[in-house]
Amino acid sequence: MNNKISILGTGWLGFPLAKALINESYSIHGSTTSENKREALKKEGITAFNIDLKEDGPVGDIKSFLDDSSSLIINIPPGLRRNPQSNFVGKIKSLIPEIEKSKVENVLFVSSTSVFSDSLDFPLITKETTPNAISNAGKQLIETEQLLLKNPHFTTTILRFAGLFDARRHPATMLSKRKNIKNPKAPVNLIHLMDCIGIIKKILETNSWNEVFNASYPEHPEKSKYYSSICNQMKLPIPEYDFETPSQGKLILSEKIENHLGYTFTNNLYSL
Repeated sequence: MNNKISILGTGWLGFPLAKALINESYSIHGSTTSENKREALKKEGITAFNIDLKEDGPVGDIKSFLDDSSSLIINIPPGLRRNPQSNFVGKIKSLIPEIEKSKVENVLFVSSTSVFSDSLDFPLITKETTPNAISNAGKQLIETEQLLLKNPHFTTTILRFAGLFDARRHPATMLSKRKNIKNPKAPVNLIHLMDCIGIIKKILETNSWNEVFNASYPEHPEKSKYYSSICNQMKLPIPEYDFETPSQGKLILSEKIENHLGYTFTNNLYSL
């Protein structure tokens, strides 16, 4: 069994994921766009590469980065909030020929539950639900998912995470001082960093390829109640909400994560 994995993007999720996989005896190639970050990766036993995806092709030694890896984890944010004009689909299109030329057999694409639109009736998002996003970011993720899933040269699994958090990065820290926060009655869809890592490890362990998973902690408290509670816990100012405008949202079900993968969530929404 080839235990070499390439992780494209070793940031908030990718870096601890790489370290966790090394502890499981995987050999890891990790990419970063920062020269300074390379040294931190090397210190953890990660073979580090400077790779930057561009629409006209990856910048960096992509061939060596993919060399002899059986699996590739694509874990790079589209960056469309900071740069709405960014062509994320084009960047992945330029990457695909490099994957095809390599020995990579399996691709795990870390996507987002933002591929599903919010609505007033808080729809249940199951494993059968068809993505229907109307936002630019959501539509680009949907197109990227389909590009990878339909490619005959490798097998792709799509892993859509809900909002990511841990003690160092929690949405409450950004919401605490804000006013007129929308959708206060919407259900919360979040997942802890350690569960993200646990689910990815489970996909690798069980060879769960050619699958699509939606991943959110299976409890969904009301947004205003949850964030007020977390802000109290973190000793932050309580946000102010807009209760006048009807709330829109969705409820992400992770039954396939639990039933198909046999994964049990270990970090609840109050794990800081």
